[in-house]
Amino acid sequence: MKINGGGLALAAIIGLSLILLTEAAKNVDPYKVLGVERNAGQREIQKAFHKLSLQYHPDKNKKKGAQEKFAEINNAYEILSDEEKRKNYDLYGNEMGNSGFDSGYPGDDGGYRHYTGGQGSSGFSFRPGDWQNMGGKGGSKSFSFSFGGGPSAQNSFGFGMDDLFSNFFGDKSRGAQASSFGRSTRSQGRSQSGSTTSPKSIKDINSQVYKKEVIDQGITWLILSYTPSVRGTEYYESIIQEVSDPLQGALKVGSIHCETQRSLCMELGINPRKEPRVFLYTYKENNEGSLVEYTGDLVPKNLKAFCQDHLPRFSTRIKLNNLKSLSNGGGKLPSVLLLSTKRDTPVIWRSLSGLYHKRFTFNDVEVHDVNDPMVKELGVDQLPAMVGWLSNGEKHVLKTGVSVKDLKSGIKDLGNVLDGFERKNKKVAPNQGKTAQAENRVPLLDGLTYNDVCGERIPVCIIGAYRSSTAREKLASILSVVSQKSLSRRPNSASSSQDAVSYAMLDAAAQQTFMNAFDRYGFKSADRTLIAYKPRKGKFAKFEGEMTIEAVEAFISSVLNGEVQFTKIRQKPAIK
Repeated sequence: MKINGGGLALAAIIGLSLILLTEAAKNVDPYKVLGVERNAGQREIQKAFHKLSLQYHPDKNKKKGAQEKFAEINNAYEILSDEEKRKNYDLYGNEMGNSGFDSGYPGDDGGYRHYTGGQGSSGFSFRPGDWQNMGGKGGSKSFSFSFGGGPSAQNSFGFGMDDLFSNFFGDKSRGAQASSFGRSTRSQGRSQSGSTTSPKSIKDINSQVYKKEVIDQGITWLILSYTPSVRGTEYYESIIQEVSDPLQGALKVGSIHCETQRSLCMELGINPRKEPRVFLYTYKENNEGSLVEYTGDLVPKNLKAFCQDHLPRFSTRIKLNNLKSLSNGGGKLPSVLLLSTKRDTPVIWRSLSGLYHKRFTFNDVEVHDVNDPMVKELGVDQLPAMVGWLSNGEKHVLKTGVSVKDLKSGIKDLGNVLDGFERKNKKVAPNQGKTAQAENRVPLLDGLTYNDVCGERIPVCIIGAYRSSTAREKLASILSVVSQKSLSRRPNSASSSQDAVSYAMLDAAAQQTFMNAFDRYGFKSADRTLIAYKPRKGKFAKFEGEMTIEAVEAFISSVLNGEVQFTKIRQKPAIK
């Protein structure tokens, strides 16, 4: 529309007012807006933006002026978070890198000031002195103002005529949809500049990164999908940053630009709509990992709770009276146990269980009394504590009185403990094939297994005692085979062999006191020893001769049939 002299319409006044307010917002010193020094680093700028954007976001702050303040904050961050724009502002007072209308400096357009929309179809112009004549007191002067594209079109500010009036007069329904004038101008500015950069401080994710670093790596990812045209990307990023900071080490953060990574976004079904979208790559629903969208309120507390709830759960929560079941060797993998006072599996242990779930079997238990007999048998004297069992069943107290500074450093420190334990497991079990499987079938005799394997309710306990890794492998391979055979007593025997005999391995070097109960010198001269022990009667018999499967099988059969001479033990065996 074109209006001459005193015929200036209300629409033109409102439009020009908004233009001047927008330009005034741009001309405000961004350093002062965010409250930072001119030499502030990006981290300081980001923190300031995050704090202020939360304070003045129109969805949270309904006070008069909050919307304009939010626009200022976003414009300031848009400049200072971009290296090129910040450099231009410092040099010229304008992020565009020139001195003219936008920066508050006089241009060189013959005394004209111009503003033109993105498509060149809408704008305004006036000559020097026209402002004094816009009230109709100088008919010779004229002013023109136009919006292109009809009433439903979007002009260069990101809204149509309806939006202009409704936002100005506080139409809540439209205001909620647009969120803020500042957000619209920011999104439009991003689109016009052709920027395809990802949100600041967040790792870019493309197809290659997604396949190599996200899928099935055992760690939860918080992922933002966006395009430059959607509104509120910086606000989403600030919330995500606040949530992820205290979860560093347990949670990784990334963003997917759905214009440059269109095929990936379509494949994953995460294309943003009117606003960015937030997803978690989680192992809660599927041990192989899957994407779950966060649809709750974008509030740090709620999003953080959602993230914590979706951290890995590869650790099995057990009861204190079930600790004995862990000492038989967990199969092909070594196993680790966390003892803590927490009612639920601690976040740090859940995170480790995800990162190491292909290398260890994880368990955790709630314990409040370090003097509990079960805890004392483990050799734990301070909580929290980590205990591990090698794949051959050997128990090790890995760490007691566990204390961590923060989640990130804690995961690193405890991860180093697990790495060291894994190296130890590889040394004691160099052959992970038949030998390792054979060892796992015969439990290691220790404080947890003693009552079940060699307690007084067991008629005969066959113990293979070793002093070297070679002896251990030899005994394990023999006993694993013999223990699977159906050895039987004579036909008139009252019970079957399965009820009469049990098998166990024993580290003689570590359990010297136990060995001394049978022999004064604890059979120190033998690298490997095979003993048949009758706990109820307190008697034992020692195998003599070359150890082969056939010879050991014959020895045990003779024991079961009463054909072997037994000797009284020197004292009751004590296991550590």
